[in-house]
Amino acid sequence: MCLHWTAVAAIQRAGNYWHMLPEAAQARKAVWDAINPHTGLRRIDEAFPKEIRRRTRDHEMMIEFVNGAIWQVVGSDNYNSLVGSPPVGVILSEWSLANPKAWAYLRPILAENGGWAAFIYTSRGKNHGFTTYEAAKTNPEWFAQKLTAAETNVFTPEALERERAEYIADYGEAEGEAFFEQEYFCSFDAAILGAVYGRWINAAEKDGRIKEVAYDPELPINTAWDLGYDDSTAIWWWQVCKNELRIIDYYEASGQDIEHYCDVIKARPYDYKDSKHYVPHDAAHKLLAAGGRSIVMQAWDLGVKMQVVSATSQQNGISAARKTLECAWFDDEVTSEGREALKQYHFNYDSDKRILTSTPVHDWSSHAADAFEIIGQVWQPVKEKPKPELPRYPAQTSVTELIAQRRKKRLAQD
Repeated sequence: MCLHWTAVAAIQRAGNYWHMLPEAAQARKAVWDAINPHTGLRRIDEAFPKEIRRRTRDHEMMIEFVNGAIWQVVGSDNYNSLVGSPPVGVILSEWSLANPKAWAYLRPILAENGGWAAFIYTSRGKNHGFTTYEAAKTNPEWFAQKLTAAETNVFTPEALERERAEYIADYGEAEGEAFFEQEYFCSFDAAILGAVYGRWINAAEKDGRIKEVAYDPELPINTAWDLGYDDSTAIWWWQVCKNELRIIDYYEASGQDIEHYCDVIKARPYDYKDSKHYVPHDAAHKLLAAGGRSIVMQAWDLGVKMQVVSATSQQNGISAARKTLECAWFDDEVTSEGREALKQYHFNYDSDKRILTSTPVHDWSSHAADAFEIIGQVWQPVKEKPKPELPRYPAQTSVTELIAQRRKKRLAQD
C-alpha cells in the first residue's frame, strides 16, 4: 500500500521520496528484489509501472520518474549520510527496529518543505514505536491505525491457533503467548523477542536503579567507547562507588572524526584527572578518518589518553555486561538513548528454523551495547582500605597473646 501511495505522490509532486528500512543492507532483499507471492511479480514493478519511469538504477536501488521525481530505498543506519537530497515523502518501514534518531533528523526537513511521513511496523515492546503510535493517536494532524491478524483476514482462526500453539511449544506458556500477541496482535506489552539485555534493564527499572544519578567530583570518572565512522561511535561515562556502578552520561554520533569525540569528552563538566578512556582492541590499528594514524595515537595527541582493552569473545562480553547490569545505576535523563539501545539489542529469530541466532543483530543498537560490554570487562568494585590497627598497651593484652608473642620472639632468636 505504501509503495502505491508513494507512486501516486511522486507523480503529483516532483521531489525525492525514500523508503527507509532499519538497515540499508536489508533494502534489496526486503523491497527492491521482493516478489509478491500472490502475483509472482516484483513489488516495485507492480507499484511503479515502467510507463511512468524515466530510468531505473539497479545498483543504487533508485527509480527516476518521467516528471523528474526520484524514489530510492535507504537505511536508517546511515540516515545522515543522505544529506543533499532532502525528501518530500518518507516511508519508515519496520520503524520499531529502526534508529529513532532518523526521525529526529527527518522531521524538520519535512516540516520545512511541507512533506509527509508514514510509519509501518510491528510492535517491539514499549520503545519509540510505541511512543510514536501513542502520540499519533491524540494528534489530529496524524492518522494512526493498528490492525491485528483478526482484523486483516490474512490468517484463518485455525491458522492463528496453530501459530499460537507453536510459539508456546518453543518458548513456554508465558513467553510464547507474549511473542504471539506481539507478532499477530500488535501487543506493545510483550518482551522483545531475543532481547540480549532486556530482562536486566527491566530489572533495573523495577529496582529503582534508573533515576537521577549525579556526577560525584570526589570519584574518578571513566569512559568506554565503541568506535565507528560510517557506523556510529558510542561513549558511556561511568563512576564506581564501592560496589555500585553509576552510569552518568551517554553520547552517540556518526560520520565524525576523532577530534569531534575528543572535543565532546573535554566539553563535559567532569574532572578527568584520574580517568581512563577504554576502547576496543582493534582501536590500536583502526583508522577513523585518521590520515594514516591510529585512533589511539590521535586521541593521545588531543589529550584523551585511550587504553586498549584486550579482545574477548562476544559471549564473554555479553556475560560480563549482564553481570554488570545487576549492580548498575543509570541517570534517567541523559542515558535514555543508550538504555533504549540496550533494550533493543537482540538476537535474530529464524522463523524457518524457529530458533534464535547465536550472535546478536548488528544494527543501530549495537554500538551502545558494544561500548557497555567494555565496561563489563574492565570495571571493578572499589575495595575499602583496611582500617589501621590502633596501638594496644600491655594492660590490654591477654595472657594468651603474651604467650604467643614470647614464643614468636624466641623462635626468631633461635
